[in-house]
Amino acid sequence: MLLVDLNAVAPRERAEAFHHALTDSSVPNDVVHEEPEAGIHARMAAWRVGGLDLFATRNSGFEVRRTERHVRHHRSNPVVSVSLQTEGTHRAEVGGTRRTLGRDDICVFHELSSRVYGWSGDGASRAMMFDANRLGVPPDVVERASLRLPASPLYGLVLNHLREVWRDPARLEGDAGAPALASATTELVRALLLSAAHAEDAPAVRSVLDETLLTRVRAYVRRHLADRDLTPERIAAEHAISVRGLYVLLGEAGISLEQWLIGERLAKARQMLAAARYDRLTVAAVAARCGFSSPSHFSRRFRAEYGMTPGEWRRRRA
Repeated sequence: MLLVDLNAVAPRERAEAFHHALTDSSVPNDVVHEEPEAGIHARMAAWRVGGLDLFATRNSGFEVRRTERHVRHHRSNPVVSVSLQTEGTHRAEVGGTRRTLGRDDICVFHELSSRVYGWSGDGASRAMMFDANRLGVPPDVVERASLRLPASPLYGLVLNHLREVWRDPARLEGDAGAPALASATTELVRALLLSAAHAEDAPAVRSVLDETLLTRVRAYVRRHLADRDLTPERIAAEHAISVRGLYVLLGEAGISLEQWLIGERLAKARQMLAAARYDRLTVAAVAARCGFSSPSHFSRRFRAEYGMTPGEWRRRRA
């Protein structure tokens, strides 16, 4: 959903409109703008995916300053923002440490910590807002972790997961799996923060990895549903556990790997067949994109699961 496009706002009112869209009285900040010849410009949009708020902005140069005074006057439930820098070189300062951030960086802020953030010239970012109480990571731990995120062995996994969520947030908003996705994303971000904060403490990192193993396995499988070689051996190897350990992990959660994998693939195929954007794909092509090597096997399993053939489901949607 589009929040604001400053091109539709009178130039003299743009700074105020920008501030109103970016923040409000319950989350105070100071905002300082560069003044390009074309004037301040910004386009902001927001989505809500399973209770998780997503916010994207592309705007001219600016800097947001959140001081101790702002923190003392904070009156809302605090959030932790986790953002990706999709355009430009960004600047961040937390706890007296200054950093520059680019496309391969995750930027994390806790609202109960002072900070400075912004960029020069045109830039863009995408942020997810996590309820700090639900995330359950204290402000000082978030701050410590934010300065050393790449030291965590979970960094690449979480970075790729965030990018996938951002691929099409509008489509995810109405998906039946959105609440589960939001929960899994929260768990992964919590794991990253705890792992990074204790990067020099091997036992603590191992504890975090163990506690989040099921979430990481499920997220990995969902990202690779189209891969026909998504075998138990590959899944286990990717997570540094034995195949037996993988089956024990899933068994304790009441999950049969084979049936769960087929169910996930069928659900993905069902979504694709219901989406107009895939109308040019044949049923067999959809099956292949969802990891089925045999169209006839796919059709049988689809009918057994949903009570109709893939073609009937597609025609019903149309």
